[in-house]
Amino acid sequence: MTELPHVSREAEVLYERLSPFELKTKLSELADLHDSKLMLKAGRGNPNWIATTPRDAFFLLGQFGLTESRRVWDEPGLGGMPEAAGIADRFEAFLGPRAGEPGVDLLQEGVAYGVVEKGFDRDTWVHELTDAIIGDNYPVPDRMLRGVEHVVRDFLVAELCGDTPVAGTFDLFAVEGGTAAMCYIFETLAANKLLNPGDRIAIGLPVFTPYIEIPQLPHHRFDVVPLQASEFDDLGFHSWQYPDDEIDKLADPTIKAVFLVNPSNPPSVMMRPATMHRLAEVVRTANPDLIIITDDVYCSFVPNFTSLMAVLPNNVIGVYSFSKYFGSTGWRLGVVAIHEDNVLDRLLEKLPQEMQAILEHRYKTITLEPGSLRFIDRLVADSRHVALNHTAGLSLPQQVQMVLFALAELTDSEDRYKLRLREILGERLRLLMAGTGVDLPADDLRAGYYVELDLQAWAKRTYGPGFASFVVGNYEPVDFVFRLAEQESVVLLNGGGFDAPEWSIRISLANLADDAYERIGAAIARIGFEYVAEFVAAGGVIDMDPFADSGGSDSGGSDTDGDDGGGGERI
Repeated sequence: MTELPHVSREAEVLYERLSPFELKTKLSELADLHDSKLMLKAGRGNPNWIATTPRDAFFLLGQFGLTESRRVWDEPGLGGMPEAAGIADRFEAFLGPRAGEPGVDLLQEGVAYGVVEKGFDRDTWVHELTDAIIGDNYPVPDRMLRGVEHVVRDFLVAELCGDTPVAGTFDLFAVEGGTAAMCYIFETLAANKLLNPGDRIAIGLPVFTPYIEIPQLPHHRFDVVPLQASEFDDLGFHSWQYPDDEIDKLADPTIKAVFLVNPSNPPSVMMRPATMHRLAEVVRTANPDLIIITDDVYCSFVPNFTSLMAVLPNNVIGVYSFSKYFGSTGWRLGVVAIHEDNVLDRLLEKLPQEMQAILEHRYKTITLEPGSLRFIDRLVADSRHVALNHTAGLSLPQQVQMVLFALAELTDSEDRYKLRLREILGERLRLLMAGTGVDLPADDLRAGYYVELDLQAWAKRTYGPGFASFVVGNYEPVDFVFRLAEQESVVLLNGGGFDAPEWSIRISLANLADDAYERIGAAIARIGFEYVAEFVAAGGVIDMDPFADSGGSDSGGSDTDGDDGGGGERI
């Protein structure tokens, strides 16, 4: 194979300006040129699993919906709108002969959950689901279907609040995935002058890149206060936890909002409970009007997860996406959760009269009392530029798939699906680290959906500060991911784009077959040893043989089971 020219350092400087998700396009091109058949993309976090049972239920329910449509009006290619009267009995009769088929049990359990656990009328509940899957009506209520909201709320409380009781209830707005939730929240906060250009906000770092990029847009221009998850453990590994002094920054009342992803992305670690409680104390005693946006999409991968929604329910806007856990990124399913008693509505009441008058004018066409319109209802209206509020809301078939996902979890008393996914991610992490030769410390708070490896920390921990300084001084931080693409056909994302340490890399453990991860780990090790070889060639001195058991200084071989022969990690 013809050797490919390495991307110059000058070019790497230019590429560092891009979002990691845009940079991966160039990396993919290089990896494809090197060896398209062996290319491994572990950058983007689209999982390679799907939840089948709720999908079986969805398509079977769709068949029933069409049966109901033809019952009302049956011409060639033409049907009617399902009727509510007696529909629950007809549904039971429809499912009876199909006992044992995929999806039947979930549909029966889902109807029973609504009737027994939630007190729904049988016909009303079955008709809501049936009419929704047909998609023959606008979403009414526009924020979320009534029965669907009750069930999805139960799911969210179970997943996000754990054993922490929360008084009152959360109102939900069904949206087109976590992406839409982010866009709507930022825009409504701005439209209602709860966040204004130049306002101070805090962001927990490292973080998913849009939370970095959106505040920099010209119509926001927020003054961003970074909260760095900068702690290390005693062995020199990142714990990806926030030191107390970072959390204490939020005591400053000029900071109006804080944006967090929990478990984090890219480190994929849950904020420890002590830190959440410290944050809660800071809010209660020093900054009671703080708005907290917490994106908890990876929560189900951490045992005993607890969200800030449970710890500070009145200050939190919660965001949850169904995409990762259920393997449904293409469905675009998410919810925004806001407690019925919340700081946002109180802040709206405190706005100056002239500003309240402007906002009353904004919303006057959708309510006779625009000044009393709650924040979550403004969120719905703003999602359709207010004027199109009458067509707001997530499509009804999407809401049906969402509630079937929720019901699949609520009725899985043994957590079979959840435990299996955690097992899959745990095995992939084990294989990855076996390939690198590093023993990553165990962490009960690790989701393991991604792993963030800090190569500079490895260099310093294993070969000393001299080697670490050499690497930083002679190469661009993206050089590592370029070499991986060019030489190994492995595409990873650079951590710097997430405001992680510049020499870190994000590896998705969700989107490739298990055996790919040991190969990725070995590739990372080989590239790491290239830097060691270059350091030695430049006169650098180390007190161990970096190539013992590594297959030599070229990229041709690696022993993924041995150590480095010198008491240090391979990478």
